[in-house]
Amino acid sequence: MFTGTYTAIVTPFKKGKIDEAALERLIRIQVRAGVDGIVPVGTTGESPTVDYEEHIQIIALSVKFAAGKTKVIAGTGGNSTSEAIYLTEHAEKVGADGSLQVAPYYNKPTQEGLFQHFREVARGTRLPILLYSIPGRCGVEIGVDTVKRLAQECKNIVGIKEAGGNADRVSQLRAALGPRFVILSGDDSLTLPFMAVGAQGVISVATNVIPRQVVQMVQAYAAGKTGAALRLHQKYYPLFKDLFIETNPVPVKAALAMMGQIEEEYRLPLVPMSAKNREVLRATMKAVGVL
Repeated sequence: MFTGTYTAIVTPFKKGKIDEAALERLIRIQVRAGVDGIVPVGTTGESPTVDYEEHIQIIALSVKFAAGKTKVIAGTGGNSTSEAIYLTEHAEKVGADGSLQVAPYYNKPTQEGLFQHFREVARGTRLPILLYSIPGRCGVEIGVDTVKRLAQECKNIVGIKEAGGNADRVSQLRAALGPRFVILSGDDSLTLPFMAVGAQGVISVATNVIPRQVVQMVQAYAAGKTGAALRLHQKYYPLFKDLFIETNPVPVKAALAMMGQIEEEYRLPLVPMSAKNREVLRATMKAVGVL
């Protein structure tokens, strides 16, 4: 259902407001590059600093600009179950194709708390749901047994974005969930290793900058062309890493600004990159042929 390449798309700002024209341009680039979908208002879309109205607006704009040419999986998770339900209901109303549900952050629920949280969200929508496990940001991992329970009880929980940095967990998830459950990499540098042990694609930050190349890598591996996939991974690996030289999405927005695609604007507490890291990123972009 949600296999392939999905772009965790940035939210461009201009003078403190959502830059709708820039968002439309970015989505058109993604469509032309052949991505399978976009994921607005995830971590990369700066979901923590947009209010409810803006959050829903970004999803609605993404659906409008995608125009049915690529899927829209809306980031509608939260650390409050009622908030996650509210945002997911609205994503469904404006026409999203699915929902990405991050593990509740900061409050560190138990595995039973995670199960009940995601079950309540799933009950409140007909949208297919991808779970999102990213313990480095959330302080808690969605356990393999919890994922299995959720998949068994909630038919619309169809997959997971796995961003724990551990290929062994992909093997564990595949063994526990079977072949139909979707597993997507949450780290560009690990997409190929994860696919080697059972993942079926990526929700990517790098595709904001190099969408066509990541699409080619994922498609090559899926088609059994492992050598071609490896060459693409090796070529763009330095960029995969340097897009995380500071906290995401600061480097990727800086990169897009260098490419003339957006204004380089963030909301506090995010701030522009240090001069040193900016030059490292610029040099890497030149080396791989992006600039």
